[in-house]
Amino acid sequence: MSTAGTGHGPAGRPRTGKAALVEQFAADGLTYMFGNPGTVEQGLIDEVTDSEIDYLLTLHESVAVGMADGYARATQRPALVQLHSGVGLGNGIGMLYQAKRGGSPLVVLAGEAGVRYDAMDSQMAADLVAMARPVTKYATRVIDPASLLRVMRRAVKIAMTPPRGPVLVVVPADVLDAIVTDPVVPTVIPDTRVLPEPAVLAAAAEILAAGRRPLVLFGDGVATSGAQRELAAVAELLGAPMWGVNSSEVNVDSRHPLYGGQLGHMFGADSARTVADADTVLIVGTYVFPEVFPELTSPFAPDARIVHVDLDAYEIAKNHPVELGVVADPRLTLAGLAARLDRPGRQRPPRWDGAAPPGDEPGDDAGLMNRFVRTLVRRAPDDLVIFDEALTESGPLAVHAPPRVPGRFFQTRGGSLGVGIPGALGVKLARPSQQVVGFTGDGGSMYTIQALWTAARHDIGAKFVICNNRRYRLLDLNIEQYWRDGGIPAHLHPDAFDLSRPAIDFAALSRSLGVPAQRVSTPQEVPAAVEELLATPGPFLIDLVTD
Repeated sequence: MSTAGTGHGPAGRPRTGKAALVEQFAADGLTYMFGNPGTVEQGLIDEVTDSEIDYLLTLHESVAVGMADGYARATQRPALVQLHSGVGLGNGIGMLYQAKRGGSPLVVLAGEAGVRYDAMDSQMAADLVAMARPVTKYATRVIDPASLLRVMRRAVKIAMTPPRGPVLVVVPADVLDAIVTDPVVPTVIPDTRVLPEPAVLAAAAEILAAGRRPLVLFGDGVATSGAQRELAAVAELLGAPMWGVNSSEVNVDSRHPLYGGQLGHMFGADSARTVADADTVLIVGTYVFPEVFPELTSPFAPDARIVHVDLDAYEIAKNHPVELGVVADPRLTLAGLAARLDRPGRQRPPRWDGAAPPGDEPGDDAGLMNRFVRTLVRRAPDDLVIFDEALTESGPLAVHAPPRVPGRFFQTRGGSLGVGIPGALGVKLARPSQQVVGFTGDGGSMYTIQALWTAARHDIGAKFVICNNRRYRLLDLNIEQYWRDGGIPAHLHPDAFDLSRPAIDFAALSRSLGVPAQRVSTPQEVPAAVEELLATPGPFLIDLVTD
């Protein structure tokens, strides 16, 4: 990719659309294609096989999208996905939803038999653009070979321009087989480092400085902008607690004394309790609020003064009014706010000048997951990377492996289960020299367990931990809340939440897919299991019985 549009391919040279497309991928630095092949894409895949692009073969489309999502998050670059027609796109929809909610810049190609077959209503025919529109930032179909490269560059640009997100390009086989003569040029990604005008920054600083009970709400737009340091500086100058909203990456050091934690993703009442007493609120890099059951009325105090900063104008004041909305880059805007809040003579709370004191950590007898994570962190390299889809078992990760360094912690987002294993694989491709461990649940793992085969086939040395409580435990907790809210007496959980009949032997299943594995069910087994996980050069799986 380029931000200056330098370099031109040979103009007027005839070659097939599929050959030109591979040239375009090379010009944009797209070195991996995550996919599952189909007949209508066979010509393109044949062309990719003879190129410098590595085709990562997956056994299900959701694995391809999940791997691409992890890779895009770890590299902050576009990731290329190939899906097969309507059925393949349908299989990838759930993971595309997660990518859209999280802002992952995926470039998805979906094949079709050909434009000339449009009137035939043939096998696997479907309106792919209509299917993809709800789960993508942009979806289109190429019907003229002369537009193929132009449309592809447009897709890459849209995927990478904030708010980032997945895009779909439908490529009929006859378009790919046609002769094109357009030159290849690198895609231009526009610079969106927009700084508000001085009067807007001054107004925002004045609003925030007037508060006696300030609050900061932040999301993954902070990480995308690289604004972690600036966010902490503003919070320190305000003396404001910081709470994550739609936050799945390292947006602030979680050991910072002003970090309050994550707001819930399920019930709006949880967020309302946190924000109700604030008289000034700074919202950065997120919308409010992303719960499944949000409050329908504003949870903020009636007289609260709210400043909302984001590069996505749609998200500002989308659900609740704000006093000042600023469409601008978070890092530059926060730096400008800090400069105004740090002016001489301003009375402000004491600044934080050191690391947060370590809290009390639970002992090794506080559960098998706690013991395992504690042992892993003690013995793993300092640059350990965690992909967290442990959900109800995530507590020990927050205690022993708290998110502190950008690029070394990734969490599931968007509500789609199954990203833990493929997401860790994508991160490992982006960080081949670092130890990457993906945590997932027994229920979530079964959405994409086929990803283990891809790990073995391509020797991707990520490690995996399946937290095996033999239930959809999150559903247990949610229905208990539902009973409490509805005044319903507690009773047995629905049998549909149970995964123990028959029991799944994850270690055996992993080995059958080519990945060595070990089952761990007692504290005594933990040290040796961790040593084997870290010492194994390729992929390795732990079936951790956490119930």
